[in-house]
Amino acid sequence: MDVWGLVLVLGLLESPCLCQGHGRHPLPVLWIMPLTEETGRSNITAEVLPAVQLALHHLSKQPAPLGNYKLDLHFVDSKCDNAKALKAFFDAMYHGPKYFMVFGGVCPSITSTIAQSLEEWNLVQLSFATTAPTLANKRKYPNFFRTVPSDSVVNPGVVRFLRHYGWSRVATLTKDDPKFSEVRADLIELLKNADIQTASAEAFSHDPCSSVKKLKDHDVRIVIGQFDARSAVKVFCCAYKLDMFGRKHQWIIPTWYQDRWWSDTSSTNCTTQNVLAALEGSISVGIETLSSSSVRGISGRTPQEYEQEYELRRRQKGLGFSRFHGFAYDGVWVVAKALTRVMEVLRYRDRYNLHRNLTTSEREVGQMIWEAMDETQFFGVTGQVKFQKGERVGTVIFSQYQDGREVKVGEYGASADKLKFTNIVKFKGAEPPKDRTIVHFQRRRISLIHYSTLTLVTILCMITASALLFVIIKCRRYWIMDVSSACLDSLVILGSLLSYSFIIVFGLDGSLVSDNVFETLCSVRSWILTVGFTMTFGPLFARTWSNYVYMRKKVLPNQILTVCCVLLVDLCILICWQVLDPLRRRVEEHSSEADPDGRDFAIRPFLECCESMHLSMWLTAVYAHKTLLLFFGCFLAWEMRHVRIPGLNDSRYINLSMCNVGIMSILGLVLAELTRDQPNAQFCTMALIIIICNTSTLGLLFVPKLIILRTDPDKCFQFTQNQMGKKRESEIEKEVTDDSDDSGDSSSEISETPVSPSHLDALQSENQRLIMQLSELDHELEDITMQLQDTDELSHPAAQERFVENLINVGSSADVSGKEKCRTLPAGSSANWDLMDDINSPELIQRRLSLQLPILHHAYLLSIGGLDASCTSPVDSPCASPQYRSVPSSHRVMVTGV
Repeated sequence: MDVWGLVLVLGLLESPCLCQGHGRHPLPVLWIMPLTEETGRSNITAEVLPAVQLALHHLSKQPAPLGNYKLDLHFVDSKCDNAKALKAFFDAMYHGPKYFMVFGGVCPSITSTIAQSLEEWNLVQLSFATTAPTLANKRKYPNFFRTVPSDSVVNPGVVRFLRHYGWSRVATLTKDDPKFSEVRADLIELLKNADIQTASAEAFSHDPCSSVKKLKDHDVRIVIGQFDARSAVKVFCCAYKLDMFGRKHQWIIPTWYQDRWWSDTSSTNCTTQNVLAALEGSISVGIETLSSSSVRGISGRTPQEYEQEYELRRRQKGLGFSRFHGFAYDGVWVVAKALTRVMEVLRYRDRYNLHRNLTTSEREVGQMIWEAMDETQFFGVTGQVKFQKGERVGTVIFSQYQDGREVKVGEYGASADKLKFTNIVKFKGAEPPKDRTIVHFQRRRISLIHYSTLTLVTILCMITASALLFVIIKCRRYWIMDVSSACLDSLVILGSLLSYSFIIVFGLDGSLVSDNVFETLCSVRSWILTVGFTMTFGPLFARTWSNYVYMRKKVLPNQILTVCCVLLVDLCILICWQVLDPLRRRVEEHSSEADPDGRDFAIRPFLECCESMHLSMWLTAVYAHKTLLLFFGCFLAWEMRHVRIPGLNDSRYINLSMCNVGIMSILGLVLAELTRDQPNAQFCTMALIIIICNTSTLGLLFVPKLIILRTDPDKCFQFTQNQMGKKRESEIEKEVTDDSDDSGDSSSEISETPVSPSHLDALQSENQRLIMQLSELDHELEDITMQLQDTDELSHPAAQERFVENLINVGSSADVSGKEKCRTLPAGSSANWDLMDDINSPELIQRRLSLQLPILHHAYLLSIGGLDASCTSPVDSPCASPQYRSVPSSHRVMVTGV
């Protein structure tokens, strides 16, 4: 083959050894390398051969003690086959000469097999091209050294680079190959020790697109890749299609030394421009193959001078480039220095030892070589050559793809654990990308404008309700207030005030109060709303229940007791809830949302809510009680829908109010659950329902009464007992009517008037007062009659006119008292009826007639001409007069004011 022909030209196989220098002590070294090209890669042996020859040439120019020895490199072809490599190794060891060391090794499987058996052969191996991380296990490979750093040596540099930019969440994308899997395992362990989260560790065999898609689904921003250049083209093609590049993402990949590796897109359906677009800005990490320092090394040359000589030799022979040539050059120097040191020690022993015929054992020589290798340290063309437990401490180089080419931006020294930037790292955005989607927690709160507006409306409603309460208390003895029970009306208004105050308390969230205050408000809300509803709906329910029972059984239940019983049930539930399982503040987080302004962060709304361990149980108890009360109250309102009791109560408006409260309560509960995750909508809905429900209830109950009061403003504060009695009697005389013209059973009957006990007491007291007034008028009449005995005073016309006016006034008063007395009284007032029977007894009537007839006869004779001025006594027979006419006995009936 062509490469091997070049090797023949170099004279590699002309002798069993590749040696330089004459007259120097030879040091046999076994060089195991493959001579055939490995699939997918060039022949490393041919590519590094110029570097090895150059190192041997430079060694021959060195002074003693290095100049006293020459390296005899005996070449063995491993062919990258385990069986053939082992056979070749055993043949070389059998046929000799006695080798001091093993040099080389490329194929990981062959290198690991031979290195594992070196301890028994008392040999030490130095490799310059095997980077497998498994060979760093010194328990398994104690006699293995290498000048090329392990693939995993870049991992500490990667971790240091991540920490520099504050990235604490990354993901790995690895090709399913043992070489890359070992690097990933070591990296994950280092990330764990550095408190960097590995969000995902994906691996692929052929098509990486599914793995890249998983990384995107996990919202991964920083991706660390371990794959070869051929797979890299596929990876970045997938990244381009999935939009996993640009200012939001950062790729960290290995360094590949092939020129323009991204141009081979034959295995993908992307163009070179697509791959370059996705690759732009990515960071490549690799070991430093040639030092950038200008310091002259052990050979007396700078790395740049060495590179020029190597390139000259390589091009002269027409050989390819290998990134391992510098490590091969420094490897030759390591072997030479270590063996030279051992040889010098052995020669010193042989010269000064008393027992000169005592030879050193092979094991002892092998141990001396191992120690010399471990202590070797110098500055070579690849930088500082130093071993730590057989591993080369190298320098990690960071490069960035900028405008389609690699630009070195920094380096990491493992020995000093220091990251130094040599160029500007360019990012697509104004700042480095975030390692995750930054989540900004946003409280879902109530709009301050909505809260202020509804609070103002609520305060106005509370002021109006307070004014109504003042009117109720001030006019509590007015007949329209007394009939509708001012005490229950006051409870309705107080319940409405509590419900109104719930709006103000409900709008206070965590943005306005502290967490402790918010937790206290949780319990306050439940108490206010529950008790406020009961105090508003309870009196309405009690009145409707009272009317319903009276219509059926003619028995009036105690309305106050009914309200207290309903309220007692609420208090028992609330007290048990507060003591056994109080409400606590809980933060409920929702799914993240994209920033509406397109910025590189997400918004995660959270909601503050009140919750207890057994919240559903307590809510079930409260809802069950309220539901039963609402349905039963609405049923009673429906049953009493056609009953109207004018003047004595406002049953029609009460029924409407109960239906209004029931419908609004159910509507409010449903809307509150539907808007549970939207506090602004929930607050507005709850506030409007409470305002509408309570305001309409107060309007239905009290606006009709205020209209009645408005007809005579003085009645609200100045209403005499006499006027109260007249008003009540005029209302009592009205018949209970049916306000519906339907042909139903309930509309075809006339309902009786249910009168409450307070109404009966008022009517009875008024009746007794009127009877007492009638007695007083009787006494006044008797006094006036006695005054009429003085007839002289009536002889003058002026006196007669005054006397007639007095009689007319007395008569009108008597007429009023008689009408008052003759009103029909309600059933059950038997004591008042007995008193009236005594007053209207025949004896008292005869007495009134005996007193009133002469007075009225005398008073009216002047107007009809039956008495002239000469008459002196009204009790005497009337004087003869032409105007006097006799009246038939059948017409002699006088209607008095009784």
